[in-house]
Amino acid sequence: MSKEVKKVLVIKLGALGDFVLALAAMKKIREAHPRAKITLLTTPPFEALARLSPYFNTIETDGRPGDFGDLTAMLGRMRKARYDRVYDLQTNSRSNWYFQALRPFPPQWSGIATGCALPQRGKARDHMHTLERQADQLKQAGIWPDAPTEPGSAPPPDLTWILRRTKEPRGPVAGATAAKPYVLLVPGGSAHRPEKRWPVESYAQLAALLKARGLDIVIIGGPQESAMARQIQKAVGQARDLTGRTDFAQLAVLGAKAALAIGNDTGPTHLLAAAGAPTIALFSDASDPELCGPRGHVAVIRSPDLKALPVSTVASAAISLLPH
Repeated sequence: MSKEVKKVLVIKLGALGDFVLALAAMKKIREAHPRAKITLLTTPPFEALARLSPYFNTIETDGRPGDFGDLTAMLGRMRKARYDRVYDLQTNSRSNWYFQALRPFPPQWSGIATGCALPQRGKARDHMHTLERQADQLKQAGIWPDAPTEPGSAPPPDLTWILRRTKEPRGPVAGATAAKPYVLLVPGGSAHRPEKRWPVESYAQLAALLKARGLDIVIIGGPQESAMARQIQKAVGQARDLTGRTDFAQLAVLGAKAALAIGNDTGPTHLLAAAGAPTIALFSDASDPELCGPRGHVAVIRSPDLKALPVSTVASAAISLLPH
């Protein structure tokens, strides 16, 4: 363990919300290895955001190879790199298999792969929020001795670097960050998890209420959510539709400057909260905020069935979070 760690690999694939929460652990890894060359193995959607972050020297985006040839090439590159240490922040069957494939001479590996040098032991990890679970992983790897692992104790990811490292936005994003305070709405989410969405009609009613209080309304999401944006625009009159027009880095800039963000349990809501937006995150019984909710200046509203969540409940929370 005394050997200096000069070459580090961090593995993080997964969905946007998971990636955003992992930024907290990535910061600690960089602090623990300030002079090391740190490579991130991820997937293409996270490349721009990862490049802006101060945590990595190199980004590789083939962490989820599509075929056997791609897999062989990726593993060959990992062997050739001779990493001193790997922090597996994915800790699933795929990344565990990567470790086994690097035998008989694997690098020092922090994760849960059988036989790894720096294992995260104990069943408690299965019931921890992502932030505490990854803090505990780094504690057991020896780089975060006083890691906060009690429920609710780990700090949220810090994206303050996004404004330092991003030029002033142009185009539609610049228009959305004009002088007037604005609220970001995230009415979409995973297409195959409709139970995680508050009805778009409810977002439209809420938008009208917030518009009446002098806020600009900005709707974000993927291109597949443009129809929702149009429905909200009809109810409000004037609202800015940025669906399909922002990358993750631009979303973070929007979040850093927003008066408020309101969204379903979906990746962009996590990103806006991490960027500093006062955020209301809406959770149904389909997911547990105790394990994966955003942290920071965040109010979590839970309703077993989001269709039954009254607009008035969300409006009250919104008004209390707005600067007075």
